[in-house]
Amino acid sequence: MFDRTTGRLFSGFGIAMAILLSAGCNQNPYLAGPAVYPPQSSSIGTPIGQQAVNPNDSRMAELSRRVQLLDDNNRQLHTQLAQSEQQAQVYREELNLVRKQLADTNSQLEAASIAAREAQNTVRGFQASTQLRGGASIQPNTNLSGLASRLNLGGLPVSQDGDRIRIAIPSDQLFAPGSAQLIQQSTQVLDPVAAQLRSLFPRQRIGIEGYTDNAQTTMGGAAASHQLASAQASAVLDLLTRRAGMPLGQFFIVAQGANRPLQPNASAAGRAANRRIELVIYPETF
Repeated sequence: MFDRTTGRLFSGFGIAMAILLSAGCNQNPYLAGPAVYPPQSSSIGTPIGQQAVNPNDSRMAELSRRVQLLDDNNRQLHTQLAQSEQQAQVYREELNLVRKQLADTNSQLEAASIAAREAQNTVRGFQASTQLRGGASIQPNTNLSGLASRLNLGGLPVSQDGDRIRIAIPSDQLFAPGSAQLIQQSTQVLDPVAAQLRSLFPRQRIGIEGYTDNAQTTMGGAAASHQLASAQASAVLDLLTRRAGMPLGQFFIVAQGANRPLQPNASAAGRAANRRIELVIYPETF
C-alpha cells in the first residue's frame, strides 16, 4: 500500500500489525492505567459457598462461652456453700450437746459438793454435842419420847424416828412457790413451834432439813433442788434465831432437795407433801 502522506510503501504484514496495535492498545496490560495500592480484595480463589467471618459473631460466641463458665462456677459455689452450712449445723448441734453435758456434769458436781458440805456440818454438830463443856460431859437426853408427847403444834405432823423427833412443816405454808421468800403467815406457823421448842427442848441439837419436790430437779437439775432446799432451811434458821431468839449454836441445816419423798411426785398433792421443812430434834445437847 502506498502512503500518500509519507510517500512510503507498506507491506501487508506491516499494515496488519498497525491495525492490531491500534485496536488492542486498551487491552494490553502493559498499557493499562496506573496501579492502585493496595490491591482491592477479590473473590478470586475463595471456595464456593464460604462466606467471610463476621467479627461480631466471634465476639458473641466468646461472651456466651464465658457466661456459661460463670454459671457453672456459680452452681459449684452454691453447692459448696450448702454443704458448708450443713456441716456447720452439725458442728453447732454437737457443741450444744457438749455444753448440755458439761452443764449436767457441773450440776452433779455442785450437788455432790453441797451434800458433802451438809454432811460435814452434821458431823461437826454431832462432834460438838459430845465435847466437854465447862469440865462436864454432855450426856444425851434419852427422854425425848415423853417430851414429844407434850408437843401441841396445831396439826403439824410429829413423828418418832429412832431416837429423834421429826416435826414436818409444809413449805407452802412458809414460802412463795419455788422460792425461799417467807410469806407473811409463816410467822403464825413458826412462832408457836419456836415457843414449844424453847420450852421443851432448850438444850437439844435441832437440825433444819429442807426438802423439795422433783420439779426443781426437772427444770434446773439436782443442784437447783439442793440450792432451793438450802435457802429455805437457812430462812427458817434466821427466823428462829432472830425473831424467836433461839441460840444459833443449837441448829444446823441440811439440804435434802428431792431426796426422801413422802409421796410420789406424780400428783399435785404428792408434790405438795414432798415440799417441806423438817425440824429434827436430836438426843444430843449443845
